[in-house]
Amino acid sequence: MRQLRLLFYATGFAIMAGWLLRVGQGVILPIIAAVISLYILSAASAALDRVPLVRHMPLWLRRTIVLAGFTVAVFLLFSFIVTSFGEVAAALPRYQDTLEGLVARAADALGVAHEPNWERIRAATIGRLNVAGLIGTVVGSMGSFGGQAFLIVLYAFFLFAERDRFGDRLALAVGDAERRDRALSLLRQIDERIGNYLVVKTLVNVVLGAISFAIMWAIGIEFAPFWAVLIAFLNYIPYVGSLVGVLFPVLLSLAQFGSLGLTFLSLVLLTAAQVYVGNVLEPRLMSRAFNLSPFVVVLALAVWSALWGLPGAILAVPMTSILLIVLAEVEATRPIAIMLSANGKV
Repeated sequence: MRQLRLLFYATGFAIMAGWLLRVGQGVILPIIAAVISLYILSAASAALDRVPLVRHMPLWLRRTIVLAGFTVAVFLLFSFIVTSFGEVAAALPRYQDTLEGLVARAADALGVAHEPNWERIRAATIGRLNVAGLIGTVVGSMGSFGGQAFLIVLYAFFLFAERDRFGDRLALAVGDAERRDRALSLLRQIDERIGNYLVVKTLVNVVLGAISFAIMWAIGIEFAPFWAVLIAFLNYIPYVGSLVGVLFPVLLSLAQFGSLGLTFLSLVLLTAAQVYVGNVLEPRLMSRAFNLSPFVVVLALAVWSALWGLPGAILAVPMTSILLIVLAEVEATRPIAIMLSANGKV
C-alpha cells in the first residue's frame, strides 16, 4: 500500500508539474532561458579575467562589458533573423515556380504528365503549398520570439548582478552547516556540468555554422549566412536538430537551382560537416558533461517539445541534466539517476 501511495503521489505530481509548465510557459520559459544564459555569461566573464588589460578592471565593469555584449548580440541576432527571413519570404514564390517546373519536367520524363490522375495528384501535393500562410505563421513566431528575447535579456541582467550574493542567501536560508555544504556542493556540480556543456556546445555550433557557411557560399546557395545561423542554432537539439538543419538549405538548393546534382552535392557536403562536428570534434571537447542515456535524450526531447515546442527542444538536455544531478544527490532517487545516465556514473 505504501508503494502504491508513493506511485500515486508521484504520478499526480508529474501531471500537475506538466500542467503548470504548459500553462505558465510565457512566464517560466524566459526565466529558465535566462538561467541557462547565465552560464555562458559567467564563462565569458571568467574569460575576460585572462585578458591582460581587462583583468585589472573592477569586477562591476567587466560584468557590464559582458552584459552589454550579450544584449547587443541577442538583438543583432534577432534583427538579422527577421531581416533575412523577409528576404527569404520574398524569394519563396520564385522557388515555388522552380519546384513546379522541376515537377513538370519529371512528369514529362516519366510519361505521366497527360494522365487523367496527374492533375489530381499535383493538386494534392505541390498544389497545396501555401506560401502566404507559411509567411504569416513564421512572422507571428518571430514576433513572439522578439518579446521573449527582451525578457531573457532583462532577467539575465538581474540574475548576473545577484549571482555572488546567492550563495550567502542560500547559506542563511538553510542554516544547518551540513545541509548548507551539501546544497552548495550540488550547485557547484550543476554549474560545472551545465556550464561546460553550454560553453562547449556553443563553441561547436559556431564552428559548424562557419563550415556550413563556407560550403553553401562555395556552392552558391542563396542566403548562406541565414542558413548557417539556423544550422548552428538547431544543432543545440541533439540528433533531430542536425537533420533538420541540413534539410532546409538542401531543399533550398533544389528550389533555387532545379538541379538534382547540386542538391546531392549540398546534401553530401553539409552532412559530412555535421558528421565531423558531431562524431569527432564534439566528443573530444564535451568530456562527461553530456552524461545522459541516448534513449533519455530522445524521451526528454519528446516531452519538452510537447510542452514548449522548439524552445523546449533546445533546453531539453540542460534541464534533464540538472534533474539527473539533483536525483543523484538524494539517496532515495539515486537509482533513478543511475538508470537515466549513459554509463551509470552520476
